[in-house]
Amino acid sequence: MATSSLGLNQIKHRQAKTGKEGLGQGRGTGCICLLLKNKVNFSFTYLTANFLSLPGNIIGSGIFISPKGVLEHTGSVGLALIIWVLGGGVAALGSLCYAELGVTIPKSGGDYSYVTEIFGGLAGFLLLWSAVLIMYPTSLAVISLTFSNYVLQPVFPNCIPPYNASRILSMVSSVRWATRIQDIFTAGKLLALALIITVGFIQIFKGTLKAFNFWMTPSVGHLALAFLQGSFAFSGWNFLNYVTEELVDPNLPRAIFISIPLVTFVYTFTNIAYFTAMSPQELLSSNAVAVTFGEKLLGYFSWVMPVSVALSTFGGINGYLFTSSRLCFSGAREGHLPSLLAMIHVKYCTPIPALLCLATLIIMLVGDTYTLINYVSFINYLCYGVTIIGLIVLRWKKPKIFRPIKVNLLIPITYLAFWAFLLVFSLYSEPVVCGVGLIIILTGVPVFFLGVYWRNKPKCVNRLIGKHCRTTRQTGMLQVSPGQEVTDVFLWKFVQELLSSPLVIFTSTCAHVHPPAHSPQPQPQSRCRGVSF
Repeated sequence: MATSSLGLNQIKHRQAKTGKEGLGQGRGTGCICLLLKNKVNFSFTYLTANFLSLPGNIIGSGIFISPKGVLEHTGSVGLALIIWVLGGGVAALGSLCYAELGVTIPKSGGDYSYVTEIFGGLAGFLLLWSAVLIMYPTSLAVISLTFSNYVLQPVFPNCIPPYNASRILSMVSSVRWATRIQDIFTAGKLLALALIITVGFIQIFKGTLKAFNFWMTPSVGHLALAFLQGSFAFSGWNFLNYVTEELVDPNLPRAIFISIPLVTFVYTFTNIAYFTAMSPQELLSSNAVAVTFGEKLLGYFSWVMPVSVALSTFGGINGYLFTSSRLCFSGAREGHLPSLLAMIHVKYCTPIPALLCLATLIIMLVGDTYTLINYVSFINYLCYGVTIIGLIVLRWKKPKIFRPIKVNLLIPITYLAFWAFLLVFSLYSEPVVCGVGLIIILTGVPVFFLGVYWRNKPKCVNRLIGKHCRTTRQTGMLQVSPGQEVTDVFLWKFVQELLSSPLVIFTSTCAHVHPPAHSPQPQPQSRCRGVSF
């Protein structure tokens, strides 16, 4: 790990000096109706990334909703705590593997960029397809629903909050509230969790340990599902890999060694604190675990719990929107997504993942939050495993490329052994939920061949897309500001019109966009590079 402190500029300088091969320096392609710079126009320092990204992006709604799912599937307080510790260990193994990939292939986009670089376009497109249709929308739905449940629970203390009220409130919360105050949210939720842990230790010193005698023997399949529930709380450990190009000093291992143990400690002792205040039966019957904890032990200060959960979910929504926008940006740059998904805000120069928000509103119609967690966690781990398999393949295909970080092969092998166990028994225990996710991923195969691989499409398809783009701009739904390096605005009105036309959805998702021969496009500004799909 001696080379792990090298910054990105030092890495490039060393590559130039040694003449060794590097990966991930591909060029963007050209594009109709879109002026888009190849790299996002800002950067993070290491300290900001470490504080804002990993603890801030990992610690979210999961610790307030997953304990119920973990206990339900383990049937044991002791096994539930082991699942939480094991989840941190597996996240650390995966993070180390991703650290090597992050500095070997220094491209933003995370899993998608690595899988595309190693396995080719089809594998990368399927991963991107699953992320856009499943992973990010479902995760945003769970986080938003958690927010609504915790805000409404004090209003309806003796019953479950009304279904429609929680859905409407979660839809409002997921749009724009958490934008530029991630550091405040991180500090707020860590202080709230510190309060829970402190009160829990006080209860332990008082001898409140009856709940720890609760024990049942679960099946292996239920253990796998319990881990899926717990792993949702750890999602976000690969956040820095999505913004590698934007880090001034992408020192990933140091961030991992600081953040993952911290998060594991917080999660484990938060669960211990829950069990000092509630019996397992009370925890399983609670719709908002932290609110019940506050009502039992904090008295007049019980309002702190719903407020802290609101802060936590705001930060989680912000982190998911941030990473998803960079993923869409990378996908459009590689030609796997239409430029519509990678447009940049004219003022803030950041990608706007509006389609993900709208997809979230649809997925919120599913009633069972814990089913959503199983659904998204299974697909998440499927993608994680494929990416880490890519690390081993890259070691075999390109053994001599420069690697500032090189982990022992036992680390990815251990991770993949656990990964195989988890996927097999999860699929066995929940064949419908996990099977639907696999089917959705496979539907991306014909879309890839029709939209990305097939380049000589009929002129009528390209003409339809070009006409739609021109109409959108002429009616003011898509504004372009000349003279900016990043000049496109993705407006909600435009997204709503896009979703209202099934034909436009299919063609804009699948097809390569080419300007009609009879309507030449104006040349891009000199400071901008044309990006085409």
